[in-house]
This record gives sequence, structure tokens and C-alpha cells, in this order.
Amino acid sequence: MLKVSYLLIIVCMAAATFIEKSRGTGFVAHNVYGAWWFTALWAVLTAATAVHFIRRRIRRPAIVSLHASFAVILGGALLTHLTSARGVMQLREGETTSLYLTPDGGGTSQRSLPFGVRLDKFDIEYHEGGTAPADYRSEISLVRGGETVGKATVSMNNICTYGGIRLYQSDYDRDLRGSTLAVNADPWGIPVTYLGYAMLFVSLVWMLADPKGTFRRLLRSPLLKNGLVCAAVLAAVGAASPCRAATVLPRETAAEMGRLNILYNGRVCPLQTFAIDFTKKLCGRSSYAGYTAEQVLTGFMFWGDEWSREPIIRMKGGALRERLQLPAYCSVSTFFNADMGGYILGPYVREYLDGNGDRFHRDVADIDDRLMLVMEVRRGPLLKLFPRMTSGHAVWYAATALSDSTPARLLSQLGRYAAEGNQAETARAIGEIREYQTANGGTSVPSPLRAGAERMYNTIPFATILFMVNLAMGAVTLLLEIRNMTSRRQQPTSGSRRRLTPGQWFPLSVMLLSLAALTFCEALRWIIGGTVPLSNGYETMLFTAWTVMLLSVVAARRFRIALVFGFFMSGLFLLVSHISLMDPNITHVMPVLNSPLLSLHVSVIMISFALLAMTFGCGVTAIAVAMAGGKGAAGRDTRLESLQLLSRIFLYPALATLAAGIFIGAIWANVSWGQYWGWDPKEVWALITLMVYAIAVHTGSVPALRRPLAYHIFMTAAFLTVLMTYFGVNYILGGMHSYA
Repeated sequence: MLKVSYLLIIVCMAAATFIEKSRGTGFVAHNVYGAWWFTALWAVLTAATAVHFIRRRIRRPAIVSLHASFAVILGGALLTHLTSARGVMQLREGETTSLYLTPDGGGTSQRSLPFGVRLDKFDIEYHEGGTAPADYRSEISLVRGGETVGKATVSMNNICTYGGIRLYQSDYDRDLRGSTLAVNADPWGIPVTYLGYAMLFVSLVWMLADPKGTFRRLLRSPLLKNGLVCAAVLAAVGAASPCRAATVLPRETAAEMGRLNILYNGRVCPLQTFAIDFTKKLCGRSSYAGYTAEQVLTGFMFWGDEWSREPIIRMKGGALRERLQLPAYCSVSTFFNADMGGYILGPYVREYLDGNGDRFHRDVADIDDRLMLVMEVRRGPLLKLFPRMTSGHAVWYAATALSDSTPARLLSQLGRYAAEGNQAETARAIGEIREYQTANGGTSVPSPLRAGAERMYNTIPFATILFMVNLAMGAVTLLLEIRNMTSRRQQPTSGSRRRLTPGQWFPLSVMLLSLAALTFCEALRWIIGGTVPLSNGYETMLFTAWTVMLLSVVAARRFRIALVFGFFMSGLFLLVSHISLMDPNITHVMPVLNSPLLSLHVSVIMISFALLAMTFGCGVTAIAVAMAGGKGAAGRDTRLESLQLLSRIFLYPALATLAAGIFIGAIWANVSWGQYWGWDPKEVWALITLMVYAIAVHTGSVPALRRPLAYHIFMTAAFLTVLMTYFGVNYILGGMHSYA
């Protein structure tokens, strides 16, 4: 019954995430997660676990406390399900109401609070220089018996609690005269659930520190002392067309232009950042034919007709190239032909907008987007270079959007001096624009430290360099270890301390340098963005690579194989960040995401994924060893056992950090919007990942996993849940967490 209920819950949760994709969140909330049979499955699992503990007479305090914490958490969830009340309250300035709407079956019903709420004022705090909201604030009065009994400010991650009822900032009216507050009343479920969380954290630390526990016993294994773990792995083992001499600004002058500030992606940043993204979108690289990104951008700004004839647009889509007989690189003017009716992609764009989404039309849409980008640069609406103070807040505009003639005059004279080739006057015009920005931008102008950090970050392609270095070093490290293994040197005897040879110091030194470089990269992104760089998929992938490298350095002294895994796994993570659909741009985070708990939640989860990636490396290596054979069955089994030992050493802290990360996220969600578990697809798949990997530590219930090869096959397959959690939810299922 225990195994059946456990597997049924995993299958039901996985199926529900795909059903939600087609039938909607409300359907699965009502028919799966909120259904009586789903609650009954959890109850059966809890009861079966208790019976199992009694029958097996399991009395180790750490294990009992750990499993009891999950029972308490489930009890708290049940209390929340049965006794809590949730809804939304619509407020208008100056009006008092106690009514709120709550979900009721397929619709909503109206309920009343025991007190009234009056909205005194609603306000939005914007990020410097733009119109992207940094926070929403509702200043409210609490009214009871016609008397004001208290005042509070409700904002993102700042709630108001009164009479056991919590109010959260949820939404606002577009006229800025009204606000929507989320209402949450859960007096019983939250304290019980938090008690379960506290028990869980204590139990996880206890499990890892318990001298009689499995994890500490693994660390005392004789295999770690004689170097067999290290020995186990050793046996396992179109360029663009030439530029047509287009007119450009001198490199130094263009660089000065790049030091100007612009509002881009909702934040004020150096023009260099926009120029690099602009050039990458056109030709796939940050430079073109020896010209810097700043020279390319200013080329289109000041010599648009000439640069429109440059073959700079990379044709990525084979379907479009084949049908229209286009070269690998085209110019902007290629797509404008008077004899063919003007814009030759126009009819295909209309077909795409009408719903034709085949490969050819998707390629057309991609090229159309890039052509429109060029047009917007030439016309000027994208060049938001000029700030204006409004009500004490600086907002940046393009010259074309301002009635003030000064910005247009400054930009016009800059273009005239550039066209004349008068470098002295061009530099002076750039200086005048910089002075205008400083005089009118207030605090929205980036500090010298932040601007310098961003220019340095733009100059060095950290992810590109490091993924190539780490993957190459993975191969080099493996060859070095094979050489050491096949040399005539004797293996160290049991209990001896091994000195690192020059051949071992070299890869360790490279790993330390790579780790330092990635740390520097992360620090630059932190300075530029102003928040911990963990707000999107690209940043979390970098952090995962950083964690893998740190783990390999820590483990390298005892496990030489750790460096091999570290180079290969970190290189792969960096490669994925480099070539995937992840957006490397630094942007302002959503107001609800601006919380220290979120940074802690993501950090702990990524550490767990890094550790699980190491178990995957052990699994793949072990399967390769088993398939290769050699040195007899006894030698092969020893290597498999050694790899299993190493994998399990990674597995226990991976499970601890994954469990801790999930429930830290639950606490953050409860603080942010009053719902610590919402059955979002990423939440569900994180729980599935935890439950799948937890099977590997229950060898008493699953004796097959005591066999090394079966264990490694399971761990290799289990990594699919990690991939689904991290990538699959983002790109297939969606949900609230798809921003990651």
C-alpha cells in the first residue's frame, strides 16, 4: 500500500500539470488537487508510512522527526484546505467596504470582513528613469464601528494583519484611484504548517550531522581512503560577407557615444548595452566586419541609407532562404524592391498575423522584427536618451517624443558633425548630450561604479569563454588522470595522505581561475542590476554552474574525479545558458520578486540541482563502465560500487537542500501573496523531483537499488525530473514560475 500510494501520487501530480495545460488551472484545482480522492491518497500514504515505521520498529530520532515533519506539513495543508478563507477586495479612494469576493465552485460569492477597509491613497513607485513599477502601495484605514482603529500601508511583500486576517497588495485600477487587495484568513493551517517547516529544517540538519546516520557512515567508507573512487572513473572513460567600406565613427568616438545613457529594457544603462543587443539581433555577434557594436549602431543612426546596403542580417531560417533564394547574409535594402511591390515580406507577414505559423512564416516574422528594429533606430523612437523630471521622478524619452526642441537640436547637430567628419565637434556634441543627461536625469543616471561595471561586463563574454574553457579542461583533466593511472606509480596505501602532483595542480588551478571569473561575472551583474542575480533562467543557470565548480573544488582534494565532473557539468550548464532561449539581458525584477526570501529560495534550489547533476555524472559514468567491461567482473563491480558511494554522498545533501528550498519558497509565497502552496506546475514538479530522488535513499523498501548498476540507471533516469522542473515547465507547461 505504501509503494502504490506513493507512486500514484507522483503519477497523478505529473498528469495534472499536463491536464492543466489543456483544461486550465481551475479545472485541475477542482478536479485533482481539491478533489476528495487526492486528499485520500495523501492520507493513505501518511497512514501507510506510520504503519511501516511501527512494523520495522524504526526508532532513529532523526529519521522519525524527518518523516513526522512531512506529516505535520500535510496536516497543516489539510487545515488550510478546510478552514481558510481567501478572496479579493476591490477598493476605491475615499470609500470604505468590508466586502470581498471568494471562489465558490465554478464562480464567486460575496463575503464580509468583521471590519471595514478604506483606501486613503494609492501610489506606484517607479524604477529610476522609466515607467517600470518598482512597488505598489495602498495606504489604508481600518474601520470598526464607524471609528478608525488603525492605519497601514500595504505593498508588495509588505502585508497588513488585523484580527487574524491578512491583506496583500494584488492589483490596481489603471486610473490609479483604486486598488485590489488579496484577503487571506488561515488561523489554523499556517501555524501548523510552519511548525512542520521548523521540524523539517531541524531534521534535515540532524540527518546530515547524525554520527550514526547513513550520510556520516558513507563518509567513513574505506573506499574513500584508498583512492578507489578516483580510480573508478578513470576506467570509464560561416562568416559574414566582407564589409563594403561603410562609413562609421572612429572607434574612440563611437566608444564615447557608447558611454551615454539610454532607457532600455525598462532601466537606464550605457548606450553600449543597447548597441551590443542591436548588433547581435542583426548578425548574431556583438561586432560586424571588424566594427564595434557602437560603430554599427551609430552607422545606422547617421548613415542609414549606406548601412541599409550592408549584408549584416543573418538569415537563420533555411525555409525562407530556400523559398526566396537569399544568401546567408542580407542587407536591409534586400527586402525593399519597388519592382516587387515595395516591402517583399509584407504579404507573408500578413499571412503570419492571420494565423499561418509554419516554419517559413515564423522565419518571415523573425526577419520582420529585425527590420522593424532597424527602422525604429533610424526614425529615433527607440533612442530614449533624454530625461525629463516630472513630479520629482525622471522619465527618459526619445527626442521625437518631446516638444522641447533642445534634445532634437543636440541629436541633429551630432549627426551633422559626424557626417562632416569633424571629430572635435562630434566629441563636443556627445559631451553636450552627456551634460543634458546629468542635469536632467537626477538619481536615474547610473553611478560611475554601476556604469563602469556594465561596460566591463559588456566587454568580456564570460559565459562564452568559460563554457569553452571548462569543456576543454574536462577532456584535459580526464586525459591527465588516465595518464596518472597508467603510470608506474603505486597507488597510495590506505590512510595515507596524497600530495597533489603538478599534473593535478594544473586542472585545480584552472578550476579556481574559472570559478573566480564566474564569481566576478556574478558580482558585476549584481552591481548592475542592484539585486542578487537569480531572477531569471539565465542567471540561475550561471549560479548552478558556479555551484558545481565550487563543489568540485571542495571535493577535489579527496575525490580527483570531482574535477572531471566539475569541468564537464559546469561547462554544459554554461553552454546551455549560451545557446538556449534564455535571455541574458539584465532587467528590473517584478515587484513581487524583490524579496530576500526569493534569493535564498532560488540559491538553495540551484545548489540542490547542482548536486543532483553530480549524481547524474556518476550514473552516466557507471553505465559506461558497465558497458565497456574490462578488468574482469570483480574490478568492474568495485568501480560501480565506488561510483555509487560518491553518488550517494552527493545525494543526501541534494535532497536536504531541495526540501529546504521548496519550503523556503513556500514561506516566501505565503509572505508575498498569502498562499504557501498553489499547485503551480513548477511547484508540483519540484515536489515530484524530491519524491523521485527520495526513492533512492529507501533501499530498505526498494532492495533492487542496493545493486550498483540498478542504482545508477535509476539515478540517470531520475535526472529527467530535474530537466522537466527547470526547462520543461518553462517552455512546455508555463505557469507563474515560467519567468525563471
